[in-house]
Amino acid sequence: MALSTEALRPERWEVADIFREFGGSYRSKNPLPLTHLKVMHAIEVCRTSYLGGHIEKCASCGHERHAYNSCRNRHCPKCQALKKAKWVEDRKAELLRVPYFHDVFTLPHEVNPIALCNKEVIYSMLFKTVSETLLAFGRNNLGGAMGFIAILHTWEQRLLDHIHLHCVIPGGVLSLDKTKWIPTAENYLFNVEALSMVFRGKFIAYLQKAYAKGELEFLGDTAKYATAEGFSDLIRRLRSKEWVVYSKKPFAGPEQVLEYLGRYTHRIAISNNRIVDVKDGKVTFTYRDRKNDNALRLKTLEAEEFIRRFLLHVLPAGFMKIRHFGFLSNRRKKENVKLCRALLGDNAPEPKRQKKTAPELMLELTGVDITRCPCCGKGTMKIVSEIPYPSRRAYALARVAYADSS
Repeated sequence: MALSTEALRPERWEVADIFREFGGSYRSKNPLPLTHLKVMHAIEVCRTSYLGGHIEKCASCGHERHAYNSCRNRHCPKCQALKKAKWVEDRKAELLRVPYFHDVFTLPHEVNPIALCNKEVIYSMLFKTVSETLLAFGRNNLGGAMGFIAILHTWEQRLLDHIHLHCVIPGGVLSLDKTKWIPTAENYLFNVEALSMVFRGKFIAYLQKAYAKGELEFLGDTAKYATAEGFSDLIRRLRSKEWVVYSKKPFAGPEQVLEYLGRYTHRIAISNNRIVDVKDGKVTFTYRDRKNDNALRLKTLEAEEFIRRFLLHVLPAGFMKIRHFGFLSNRRKKENVKLCRALLGDNAPEPKRQKKTAPELMLELTGVDITRCPCCGKGTMKIVSEIPYPSRRAYALARVAYADSS
């Protein structure tokens, strides 16, 4: 059923509400890794008194409000806006005045079960394969070094696993001797069929090496791939498939790139504003039906199935989901971008990274001044006292109780 947004959201629900209400039951029935337990706990206590905070008071009318600290977990729907804004602000100094391309590299769904058992190995393999593919095409087809940003997404709109990399690529390369900028065609980067074939070949080769070295675990339904015969059958099926590399229409310029990056870089599996209702042990949320003109539709899941799908997309601790390659790799990015600008004849002053405060960023993002008093609308809210964290002992006891309940 297609929907209009006006018909939705009689009440505001959050992922945190679902975890608080149904998380205990889910944990009691399902043994979970520590990373999943930490994510659930962080989301449940985010912006509550559990994490402490401060009390603000209006200098004009005396109105007081409690402001609680964020969990800052990268999987929390409430903690991404400021992270995203700060990250995008830093990228402004790295953009070039050239067209930008957007390519998406997707793993076949046959790989998904193995990936979920070996997230760090398979996700790292995906980054390695895609980066080597694009850098090789840059050298062989354009005669220089490419630079690009790769962003890992592991979901589709219904929260099922759909593992792919979004790559944002400047339209040109830095010559190997670093003496000139070599532009691409205005509306064409590389042949996607050729990219797909090289991507497939490289990934399968790395997958076979990981298997030969014993780096892969085969749990549950993937146990059939643990034998030489089962793994060989998987490889045959992967070789027979057409792998998907999708090249989107080029961005018009750096401003569009920033807008895109702002929407995609710190996205998580589902945002709170997509959750429509939680009722009778079920969660209803909106999704875009890609096969039918992006029509807005409803999906209803049992709450525990919703939690299971959400946790599919928890990343390994410390795993970097946004990476820079080629002349944009972190080691020499600043000097390479400066050189590219000079070769492009861009004499404009280098954009400076501005360290903006949280209120300044929120004003830009939402148009709301969070320092303005919500009561009188005139005064400025000032911090008058702190709300402390729980004591070390209380915190430790709470963690033990939480672990026991899990």
